[in-house]
Amino acid sequence: MKPQTQSDQAKTVPGLRERKKARTKAAIQREAVRLFREQGYSATTIEQIAEAAEVAPSTVFRYFATKQDLVFSHDYDLPFAMMFQAQSPDLTPIQAERQAISSMLKDISEQELALQRERWVLIISEPELWGASLGNISRTMQVMTEQVAKRAGRAPGDASVRAYTGAVFGVMLQISLEWANDPEMDFATALDEALYCLEALKP
Repeated sequence: MKPQTQSDQAKTVPGLRERKKARTKAAIQREAVRLFREQGYSATTIEQIAEAAEVAPSTVFRYFATKQDLVFSHDYDLPFAMMFQAQSPDLTPIQAERQAISSMLKDISEQELALQRERWVLIISEPELWGASLGNISRTMQVMTEQVAKRAGRAPGDASVRAYTGAVFGVMLQISLEWANDPEMDFATALDEALYCLEALKP
């Protein structure tokens, strides 16, 4: 493998401006989720969120086009797809899933993971957000189906691929719901153990 040059490394490391923008976006979302949980989603205004995050309301909309985006704007589908396909072809689909998920969770800080749990609790407790989340759930299932089909050399519409994806996603949803009710749960371990139980299932 060709070693990275200093120029290559500079291209992969976010610059100061990008890091500042990422911190601002994270701060806005963190304050939004906190206020939604404390005051209720409908009762919280963009102006209140902006004040809590110490930015202008226009800055909030620069990062989040809608109020719902303040809750849903976290896309892990592409990183997961890349990590899933990068796993050794010798692994079974479940083993590849477990490895990819483990790698993703290792890259998430405790603070960010706590924020994701708060977002999830908020989504399942607010009917408006739960309804809106179904589109995200469908997209995630579609991505998972396509990636499993690609790895298994089958069509996304293959019955065994769809059944496999449904089983895996069902386990992930169940563990997520339990996590919402138990903040002390070791989410990564619980999810890995649950997926391990599906080891015999193959598309």
